[in-house]
Amino acid sequence: MQRTLAGDEASIKAYSIAVDVLGRSADFDPQSDPIVRVQARRLRGLLDEYYRGPGSADPVRIGLPVGRYVPEFSPLEDAVPANGGAAVNPVAQDEDIEDSEDDAKPGRRAHALGGVTLSWFALVVILLAMAVASFAFMTFGPISPRREAVITGPQQPSVTVIEFQNLTGPDNGAPKVAGLAIELVTDLDQFDDLDVRYGGGGDVSITVADGEGSDYVLSGIVRRDGALVQYSAILTDSTVGVVVWNHTIAVPAASASDVGVLDDVSRRLSLILGSPRGPMHIKAREALAQSPNLNGGGNLYLCRMLFSSYRETGMAVDAAYTDKCLASLPSSERETAVGLAIAGSLLAEQGIGAGEVPKSRDERLRQAEAQLDRAISLSPVSAFIWEEHARLRLEMGQIDRARADYGSAIQLNPANGDALAGYARVLAFGGQAAQAEILSTDAVEGTPNPPDWYFGVPALLALRSGNFEQAIEHAGRYAQVDHELGPILAILAGQRAGDGEIVNRYLAQVLDVSSFRTVGVLPRLRERVQDVALLEQIRGSLTAAGVPPQALNGPF
Repeated sequence: MQRTLAGDEASIKAYSIAVDVLGRSADFDPQSDPIVRVQARRLRGLLDEYYRGPGSADPVRIGLPVGRYVPEFSPLEDAVPANGGAAVNPVAQDEDIEDSEDDAKPGRRAHALGGVTLSWFALVVILLAMAVASFAFMTFGPISPRREAVITGPQQPSVTVIEFQNLTGPDNGAPKVAGLAIELVTDLDQFDDLDVRYGGGGDVSITVADGEGSDYVLSGIVRRDGALVQYSAILTDSTVGVVVWNHTIAVPAASASDVGVLDDVSRRLSLILGSPRGPMHIKAREALAQSPNLNGGGNLYLCRMLFSSYRETGMAVDAAYTDKCLASLPSSERETAVGLAIAGSLLAEQGIGAGEVPKSRDERLRQAEAQLDRAISLSPVSAFIWEEHARLRLEMGQIDRARADYGSAIQLNPANGDALAGYARVLAFGGQAAQAEILSTDAVEGTPNPPDWYFGVPALLALRSGNFEQAIEHAGRYAQVDHELGPILAILAGQRAGDGEIVNRYLAQVLDVSSFRTVGVLPRLRERVQDVALLEQIRGSLTAAGVPPQALNGPF
């Protein structure tokens, strides 16, 4: 902003923002590191939300055009009426204003803002104040109105991240350490079920004090161990001062000074810490395991955790608990982007929701699409919402659009394990096994306690590699949540392993799937599988297992 006001717009580039603002080193490469683009996209969304809410009456608006990093300042003709009237129309930017004799004096050039004449000094004060407000808004999020009802359940966890201590010494080729906390704040902040703050430099001995006001403090140490550099993260529960989790990532010493090492370490830690099964959500999950029926004592965060349980099991009972939790919330929470995304997913997949649910599946999907489209309009930088939108596309049979939505989710949050696993599944059953393997490995090996639905791609990959025992194991897990493709993968693996018992067990399950009985096995699979070669393998295996041709191709 200061450079724009000084007329030095040419210096506002991705490189200068990364180095001067985000603390990147002088060898920063904007092509390989998207941090500036990601934060600019996030800032645009936050500015939009700010001006729709607490900043609606501000006399000057700051905008960040897409594809540029130079801010634009737009004055307003009138303040928004206090009674909530229509928004004002902005004055055309860069409007030519004649200078009066007084205005021409040094430091006194005036601009007319909404009919009010302001000196440069006053203009700068206003813009600085808005910058501070925007920074606070970015850091801490919007201030929610206090609810009158007493909330009894666990709240959305907050964490303060402090810089890791460098115990490696100052020798040449020292590993990169400074800035890891900033990387973690940036990555963890993409999870909208966490409140993340930066705590600056810190000493492990005063960790709890540094995290005052947060539920958790994330600190760590970096040390050499022979040919490796160990990045050890430590999560402390601030309320009791007890370490609740720690994890070490080993990096070859030769790679620890590379430009991208901190980004890689941060992403790997965030795959664990940001997961709904991660250590910061344990309290909520344990509480919900004891009593998932909240009886009106819930909040949006707990509904989100119930929804995560539904995602992991696919069980109707978990969906029903989530729906009941949503129904108990005030409209201000139900109508948030997250609330709408959850409600739309439940409507599309389970046919449940507030109000009258359409009997027609097509109408349910249309209503769910409207809810998820609205969720995206409210929070266009939420990876969670793009992930749910992708799932809806799959439910609607729009595989190509689902692939694009998953791509958006992963671009926004590369540490979203569910999005990685979901995208891998779409790619694998679309014939792109090599690309799917990378994403699937990240999800299965990088996230804590990966749920059964993560194992469809590993089952298919094990089949392709000839590891049939592992394929049977993975397919058995996957069949718990995917009653269509899971048993079929198990049959393919059982046949190739020569295990007739496995084939017979899962063949009975295939013949009992209602969607197969309604339209036939292969017609239904064509809605989900784009890999023609895989479909032919399935046809041959099911025929060899004794499935009649009429059941393969039509209702039975």
